Amino acid sequence: MTAHRTVAVAAAAMAATLLPATPALAHGAPTDPVSRVVACSPEGGADARTAACRAAIAANGAPFTAWDNLRVADVNGRDRQLIPDGRLCSGGLPAYKGLDLARSDWPSTRLTPGASLTMAYSSTIPHTGKFKLYLTKQGYDPTKPLTWSDLPTKPFAQVTDPPLTKGAYRIGAKLPADRSGHHILYTIWQNTSTTDTYYSCSDVVFTASGTSGASGTAKGKSSSSSTPTPSPSPSEPTASASPSPSDPATSVPGTPAAATAPGSGSGPSMPLLAGGAAAVVVLAGGAALTLRRRRG
Repeated sequence: MTAHRTVAVAAAAMAATLLPATPALAHGAPTDPVSRVVACSPEGGADARTAACRAAIAANGAPFTAWDNLRVADVNGRDRQLIPDGRLCSGGLPAYKGLDLARSDWPSTRLTPGASLTMAYSSTIPHTGKFKLYLTKQGYDPTKPLTWSDLPTKPFAQVTDPPLTKGAYRIGAKLPADRSGHHILYTIWQNTSTTDTYYSCSDVVFTASGTSGASGTAKGKSSSSSTPTPSPSPSEPTASASPSPSDPATSVPGTPAAATAPGSGSGPSMPLLAGGAAAVVVLAGGAALTLRRRRG
């Protein structure tokens, strides 16, 4: 067999190997309330230039180009056992360690206690799975590392298999009425069509009053200027909200099953595929990701 033919066969074999991994191209993160990874990404606009984001990027050693790829494989619901305390916002992934910085000046979204919230969670390819939303307990101190004991055992809302419409999942929920001040909205998206679980931290500030937010029913506004967001969706799956008991949990440090190196390519989506090949995810219709933010 000639060298040319050998290379061609090898290339064909590699392509065949990568094809089954195509569903893993679906990635995402909350854009409203904006998550740290989105705010500090190249698409974050003025947020990316804040002191908190500059510190996060410096600690990371690279920009958060792959803002939609903060995922860990094979967790299977063992979040508290595999994601270490103090590393919840990064999912325990070294490539996102800057997101775990304990500080109170992260770009944040204002919310009203007890109000309705519609979270916009940007994504690219439909996936099945469950979204679970947690809020830090009253008395949470943002200047200390986030731990599992800062979160209730049960989420205040969860939604299974919402539709992906116009580039985003929209998750409806009723916010707890007993929060005030600075908190973290912690979102876990456990896929069922892949082995991946996604983690994200959105900084929010609860105030007694506010103006109507960009996501409709939620009251609030962000700490900085606007950045692009997905178009509104006609369908908003509503989660059943329930009181969350304050039951601290102890995490057991573990090693994340997957990691991505931000900045390994250009654009908002440079996922890590099986076999180590990177591919760019293009948003539907070829349009750039648009995130709509609440102005403060």
